Amino acid sequence: MSEAARIVENVTCLGCGCACDDIAVVIDGARIREARNACALGVRWFGDGVLPGAIAGGRTAAIEDVLREIAAVLRAARAPLVFLAPDLTCEAQGAAIAIADQLRAFVDGVTSSTAAEGILAAQRRGRASATLGEIRNRADVIVFWSVDPAQSYPRFQSRYAPEPAGVYLPGGRRDRTVIAVDVGPQRGPDDADLRIQMTAEEEPLFLSSLRASLAGRALGGKAMLARVAELASRLGKARYAAIVSDAESTPAGASGRADALIALAQSLNATTRAALCTLRAGGNRNGADTVLTWQTGFPMAVDFSRGAPRYEPERAAVARLREGAVDVVLIVGSAAAIPPAVRDTLGAVRTIVIGPRASEGASASQIRIDTGVAGIHESGMALRTDDVPLPVRAVLPTPRDTASLLEALGAAIAAQAGAA
Repeated sequence: MSEAARIVENVTCLGCGCACDDIAVVIDGARIREARNACALGVRWFGDGVLPGAIAGGRTAAIEDVLREIAAVLRAARAPLVFLAPDLTCEAQGAAIAIADQLRAFVDGVTSSTAAEGILAAQRRGRASATLGEIRNRADVIVFWSVDPAQSYPRFQSRYAPEPAGVYLPGGRRDRTVIAVDVGPQRGPDDADLRIQMTAEEEPLFLSSLRASLAGRALGGKAMLARVAELASRLGKARYAAIVSDAESTPAGASGRADALIALAQSLNATTRAALCTLRAGGNRNGADTVLTWQTGFPMAVDFSRGAPRYEPERAAVARLREGAVDVVLIVGSAAAIPPAVRDTLGAVRTIVIGPRASEGASASQIRIDTGVAGIHESGMALRTDDVPLPVRAVLPTPRDTASLLEALGAAIAAQAGAA
């Protein structure tokens, strides 16, 4: 490390939904040399901070001319799709949604392909949730339902639960009971005080039986009731129970899990206090849902084609692409982080990418503009997995600010519409 290196304290990491805000980033010249306190996932996310800053697709024109070209392509589209990829600030997400509104386009993001089930279940039932701070300070019984945070959310256990001391749990891990529910190959933490195992096929009946047991009824065979009784007893004696699940990794065969876990948390609140904590991956995914809800009333799969936002989760981005109902896609954010289900359906659809490292990842026929990464090159707001907003700060200069670039694109679209 050179003598000119500097350290930026209290940086927020968007490598996963935990959004740890205690990272010390060591900057040496125009590179990140170290991300102190970051887990392995965070270290990979920060990387060296170097971006190409290019405009790709065979274009050497000024950025203003390229934006006018993009505006013309989008305005000529019959059915455009604006797709919100990860690594955007809330400000950039808002600017992208405004473009979708201008174009009367369909706007969607990664949520519809990864975490839609839990959102739709919460819309049907409501949801008993809590901030990560409340779980840290109050939860004395924690159930990790088919998730080991050490795999995808490495600092969850050390920052929030069960390890740290809380206001009402000064002993930290000693004051908590940790229960791991293993469903098929999906295991909970290795150091759990109680482990309950089941197959994926048993899970729906187990959850129903557990809710029945909490209500004083019996449902299921003798072997299942024995397992249910042990878990129900631990949960019933909790002062504050937290059920932790991963919204990003629910297997296809567990389609009712989110709804059942919401119902379980609500059942527990009849006799004690309980909350459901759903973990999300990084890149400010919760921010996209929240900004969409703020601007349209809906968290995903919003159709502006009739001039007002309509909610169509049954015909989200993947379904529309498979049907051939999209002729131009504007991807905003890290295209490398979009779900495979979306990437595999892009096919021959004309695609424009505005986001980090866009120039490195698409075919030569596409227009690709490199911008910065939220929290590394761009400042703004991002949301943690519990929907708590956190400020993110730029630690390196950006080749282009995404929000400003999208606002300029919106102005170009408006100018062309006015001249038509």
